[in-house]
This record gives sequence, C-alpha cells and structure tokens, in this order.
Amino acid sequence: MELTPFIGRKRELEQLQEEWSEKKASLLILYGRRRIGKTRLLTHWIETSGAHVLYWVANPTSSLDQLRSFSQALYNFAGSGIVSEEFTFGTWANAFLQIERMAQNQRIAIIIDEFTYLLESEPGIAGILQNTWDHHLKKTNLFLILSGSHIGMMERGLLSYQAPLYGRATSLLKLQQLPFSATRLFFPGYKPDERVAVYAMLGGIPAYWELFNPEKSLDANIRKVFLGGMNLLQDEPRLLLQDFITELHNYVAILRAMAHGYRTPKEIGTYAGVSDKNVPAYLSNLINTGFVERRVPIAAPESSRAGRHTITDPFLRFYFRFLSNRQQQLALGVQDQALAEIKKHLVDFIGTHTWEELCREWLLRAGAENRLPFLPDQVGSAWTKQAQMDVIGINSMEKTIILGECKWGRHPIGSEVLEGLVEKTGEFVPKEGNWTVYYFGFARMGWTEAARRVASKVASNTILGNNWRPAGMELLDLNQIDEDLKAWSR
Repeated sequence: MELTPFIGRKRELEQLQEEWSEKKASLLILYGRRRIGKTRLLTHWIETSGAHVLYWVANPTSSLDQLRSFSQALYNFAGSGIVSEEFTFGTWANAFLQIERMAQNQRIAIIIDEFTYLLESEPGIAGILQNTWDHHLKKTNLFLILSGSHIGMMERGLLSYQAPLYGRATSLLKLQQLPFSATRLFFPGYKPDERVAVYAMLGGIPAYWELFNPEKSLDANIRKVFLGGMNLLQDEPRLLLQDFITELHNYVAILRAMAHGYRTPKEIGTYAGVSDKNVPAYLSNLINTGFVERRVPIAAPESSRAGRHTITDPFLRFYFRFLSNRQQQLALGVQDQALAEIKKHLVDFIGTHTWEELCREWLLRAGAENRLPFLPDQVGSAWTKQAQMDVIGINSMEKTIILGECKWGRHPIGSEVLEGLVEKTGEFVPKEGNWTVYYFGFARMGWTEAARRVASKVASNTILGNNWRPAGMELLDLNQIDEDLKAWSR
C-alpha cells in the first residue's frame, strides 16, 4: 500500500501502457534528475497495469556482484525453483540470452532501474546489450525499460550518436517536475499563495513534497525540513551535483552568486571570488547538469551578449539563496532568526522567480486553450539596458506581441505599474513591421480600481507607437491563474 497518493503522471503512465500493449520487442529509456519520481512511476505502473514484470535495481557495486544479483532475479522470475546464493550466469550476454528464451512465447517486461550503476561498473554493458538486442531480443515479445538518474551518463551512454544503443529505443521518457497545479492535490488545505511558496522552495519534486506535512502550517514545515536539527535536505545539493562535478567549492560559490541575483559571468565571478578566465568553464559545466541555464531575451540569437545565467531548479535556487551559508547557524539550533530572514525576503524571491515562471506557464497554456486574443509561437521574457519585461509572447509571422508585468506584492497593484508597462512597449516591439500589442497584468492580490480604469482604456488607440498599436489589456490575479492552471493541466 502506498504511503501517499500517487499524483499526476497520467501522460507518462499512458506512454508506458502503450509500449506494453505493443506485440513486438520495445525498448523504453526513462531518465530524469534524482528524486523526480522515476521509481515511483515504475512501481505504480507495475501495480496498475497488469503487466508481467521483473523489476530489478542496480547498485553501486562490482560488475560480478551486479551480474549475480540480476541472474538470481531472472531465475526467480522464471519460476525455476529455489536458487543458491552463489548462482550466476557466466556473462552478461548469457543473462540477456536467458531473457530471450523467456520472452519468446509471452509478453514480459524487464525493468533495470539505476542503469547508470551498471554503466559505471561494467563500461561495456551497453555494447553487450546492443549486440544481444540486434541479434536476439528484438525478435522477441520483450518490453525492456532502462531507467537512470545520472542524466549526463544516460545521454552519453544510451542516447548520444556514439552510444552503442543509439537508435534502438522505441520510446524515450525524460521525466519532468510535476506542474504547480499538482500542489492542489498534495496540499489541499493550503491557500494558493502558500502553495506557490512551497513550489518556490521545493519545485515539482514529489519526494520533497512528501517531507512537508500538508496538515501542518507552512512555517512548521519550513522549521522541520529546512531548519530543524535533522535538516532533512542538507546533503541534497551535494548529492545532486556530485553526479556531474567532483570539486564543489567554486561551483557552490558560483551557485550562491546566481541565487543572490548575479547573472553575467563578470558579476558572478566577482561575487564568487573566481577568476574571470575560469568562470565560463564552470558555467558551462553547470549548464550541462541541467540545473543552470543561460537565457537570452526572447527572439534574440543564442550568441547575444545580453545572456544571463540563472538556476532553473527551484530547490537549488532556494537552498543557495537562503540555506547554504546558514549551516553553522542551523547546527546550533538558531531557527527563529533563520525563519525570520526567509520570510522577510521570500516575497521578493517568489516575485523574481516562481511567480514570473507561473505567469509564463499560464501564457503558454492559455495559447493552447485558445484563451488569448492571438497565439504566440514563442513565450519568454526580455530585457534591455533600459527596461525589463517579465512576460512576452511573440508571433513573428502575424506581427502580434503580448507584453506582461508580474507583481507579487501583498496588496492590490495600482495604475502606475500598468502605465509603466505601456511606456516600455517601444523597447520590446521589433523595429521591422507593424505590430499589434496586447497587455497582461499578473498580480498576486489583484488590481485597484484605478488600474482597472487604465486597462479598460488601452484599446482606445489614444496611444500609438511608431510601428505598433494597442489592442487591449487584461488583468489577472493569483486565484485566476491557479484556477486556470488546474483546469488546463492534463
């Protein structure tokens, strides 16, 4: 019986079931960051699918020990009787040939979880499996699933053009974080702004959500999970990064710099105390982890000198902003001061990161739901030396653009923000062509009556740019965003 309800992953479960329903050999590769729920997804599918499945987890041990464990699991799965503790096939190739015999006349699923441990202990395992697949397994009724957490190793060892198994997979599944809308199911008693705070701290990682007690207050959960004596996630950043990086010191300093708002290599290096000539290499390695991105203004080329680096993983972003430099304080049990500091700065932190991300998600989903006055083919943000635009949607073919401002204040937002939004239009409308502009205002607590009067007058054509005209403005609050994301999430 599951300790907590299984939430979301409908599309992923359907993909697994579709592959299982095939009447031919199929190979699915499942991968994603640690704690994202790969094992939970697989075990839930096993429990609900009716499939005949062998589920085996590799461990960080020798190749011989792994082969022995896998051989005995196969023996037991075949129902061949009691097997001795010493039993093992002579080679991995022989073990895979046993699978061929088992899958000749029946549909079976073989799941090898944490496959990267096999890649580490037996570097030739992918080649052995490729050879067996090409000559034997692809002719059977086998559904083979290879799952792993070390994203870089999975991509290099299984998915890259040079990898032995390249082109053999019939299906790929990179597991993403759960969407914000899923917090409704996990934290039904929390208000929308409390769930946004949870998402800002934990992201969409179900294993982290399970550390929060939905029946306790947000403050109580922060104390227990982040500030308590056990400090349940203290080692998590090291575990996440050590799959990619060995010497963590300079990387930690760089991540702290980004978490505190420094975005360019020069700014990051100065704050972190790392030489300018070394910063690009460190940033490149961090980008390869998938936890950091280099972003450019929407519609700008990737080579744009306006690029900014940011931590994309919400948990790491929160940890390096609020917790990484407080470990000694927390070890001494000084919780009240740490909690006060977190609460003091959390509003700005959410407004800068999570709220803008949710608003951009809303715009993407709204486009798919035909909820917008025109459909953008790109959604993102943009900035110049003079101004910042939190949300932009562009359709270059139709010459339409959506501009949006996001505010996470504790009170309704006034008209001056919307007036400033319109004033910035010329900074972000492309210079070529004649453009139609639509505006959105996103505010946690909604908008004042004065702001609503401004919004109602935008489409009156009293304001015109050199090559653009306004088409209207819509104002949204957190409750509306929350309801829409719930309705539109699949």
